[in-house]
Amino acid sequence: MSKKTQVRVYDAAGVLVPVKDQTWYTLRASGEAEQQNIEVFVYGEIGAWGVTANQFVQDLRALDDGVSPVVVAFNSIGGDLFDGLAMHNALSRLGERCTGRIDALAASAASVAVCGAHRVVIAANAMLMIHNPWTYAAGDAEDFRKVADVLDQTLEAIIAAYKSKAPDIDDAELRRLVDAETWLTANEALALGLADEVGDGVKVSACLGHGDALRRFRNAPPGLLAQLDEQPPAVPGEPATPPEPAPVVDAAQLALLITQRCAESGISNLVEPLLKSTQLESEAVVQAGLARAKTINDLCVAARLPEFSAEFVAAGLDAASVRARLFDKLVGTGKGFEIDNSLPLENDPPPKVQAKKIDQPSIWAARQAAQQPSAKGTRP
Repeated sequence: MSKKTQVRVYDAAGVLVPVKDQTWYTLRASGEAEQQNIEVFVYGEIGAWGVTANQFVQDLRALDDGVSPVVVAFNSIGGDLFDGLAMHNALSRLGERCTGRIDALAASAASVAVCGAHRVVIAANAMLMIHNPWTYAAGDAEDFRKVADVLDQTLEAIIAAYKSKAPDIDDAELRRLVDAETWLTANEALALGLADEVGDGVKVSACLGHGDALRRFRNAPPGLLAQLDEQPPAVPGEPATPPEPAPVVDAAQLALLITQRCAESGISNLVEPLLKSTQLESEAVVQAGLARAKTINDLCVAARLPEFSAEFVAAGLDAASVRARLFDKLVGTGKGFEIDNSLPLENDPPPKVQAKKIDQPSIWAARQAAQQPSAKGTRP
């Protein structure tokens, strides 16, 4: 009998990632017994905007029979540290039958997660990035002291996760590398003990649609950043599709549509940026631009930075990129506001008007004054 391969794919968009390389589905003989291989692809952000630890563990439990080898492939910029730690521990509990595979990039929380595997194989052209935990907060001085204490504690959790994979690594050197935000090549990860084997390199984009998040890192390699401007390659063996003739566009009507819709949505300040970003290419492009502009405006208002909405719309940014830019601006300016990602609904009820609180001391003082005898007409 041949082995069966079960594949579960994660990414931020919630859709299957098409895998063109058939070597990822290699079948091997297994004698008379039938055995399955379980492959899990963590291709995207870790946490609420991608794959959560809860989703990862529940789906893995649904596939796992307790004896089959498990390969968890990573191509992730990271995300939520605590979800990464939970995934690390889930892989560690699988024991020797678990292999972590870094296909292109395991950064931040993803580097913590993959180190939970018994064996880590990193592609020759892949990278593993380690850095300090970071966050942003709001509050008074005491609140910020508490946040600093939590960051110190989470750093110890990160160090422990790496040392569980590489127990012989020098503690001072590891902390230096983490503090410096270090991007390790395959051979460097192998030398440190954070990887056990360097595998064959494969062409896998390391950006995953999170280009602005990748730019947030201080030392992101220029080669990775350069991928942000690359055009997707044509699929080998498929004939090139001839370009369709451009439809006739009524630019005046599309400009009028933008003006009217912006006025209806209360974003008339975004008319000019929309004209610039859509180029009045077609009605579909204009409609998509209007929806995008409304979302961007709501995000900027939620972050209390509405002055940037026109700039973001004109640049043609999507919602994920805007969130990243707003995050950077909030952290850089020290305003400390957290972005509310839930967009307001048109049918939201109006805010309730709170009744004025009763001022009991004032009422008591007024009554006492009224009960005092008048000075007029009294005898000394």
